[in-house]
Amino acid sequence: MKILLNPAFESLRTFVKSVPGFFEKEGRVIYKGRNEIKVFKVGDIEINIKRYKVPMLFNRIIYTCFRDSKGKRAFYYPKQLLEKGFETPEPIAYIELKKWGLINYSFFISVHSPYTHTFYEFGNATEEQYFEVIKAFAHYTAKLHNAQIFHKDYSPGNILFDKINGEYHFCLVDINRMSFGEVSMEKGCENFARLWGQTHLFKLLAVEYAKERGFNQEECIQIILRSRKKFWNKYKRKHLVKFDLDI
Repeated sequence: MKILLNPAFESLRTFVKSVPGFFEKEGRVIYKGRNEIKVFKVGDIEINIKRYKVPMLFNRIIYTCFRDSKGKRAFYYPKQLLEKGFETPEPIAYIELKKWGLINYSFFISVHSPYTHTFYEFGNATEEQYFEVIKAFAHYTAKLHNAQIFHKDYSPGNILFDKINGEYHFCLVDINRMSFGEVSMEKGCENFARLWGQTHLFKLLAVEYAKERGFNQEECIQIILRSRKKFWNKYKRKHLVKFDLDI
């Protein structure tokens, strides 16, 4: 068993070492799919533990010999966001188990985010319901991209938010798929394609994003609507879309 532990959480070393033994039977499940996420309470800290599924054989070889696993990247990437002032759950530890010399299960452990809202809420939302938060989110994303941070899985469940003291605060999760470097207008606009919402929401998003980054508003609208249509047309061939898709 390989363990990477954030020095700030040395007091949790014993807990971390025991995670593979109790994860299956304990904790509150908040997500179960390809991977599984549970919440645990340790003293005064709420802890989020994500167990990654065992990769296919080819990926087991890749993650063991050539590339950092998803969980390991999730452990290291938060530092770059936090140092630049963007919220993401503070990492606690990464655990890697091996079988026959290859990666098997792995775990990413972090402080649990207290934010209660996600972008799933905007599927069929009216302008009155989303106007303020979408404007704030457009400005937030522009700042994120200007800081050369690009979340490759910018989807509804990976963007948490709450309104605190009159201001919207955003928190990124599931950040194992990130890239760092210049974000062009086209790349930045295409980043919104996976989000839920109606056409009028995306037009507002485009205008506010363009303003913040000094881009042409009409070009941003066209790129965002085009990339959104492309993504959702492909998605609906295999999946049920849970909101009115006006494309």
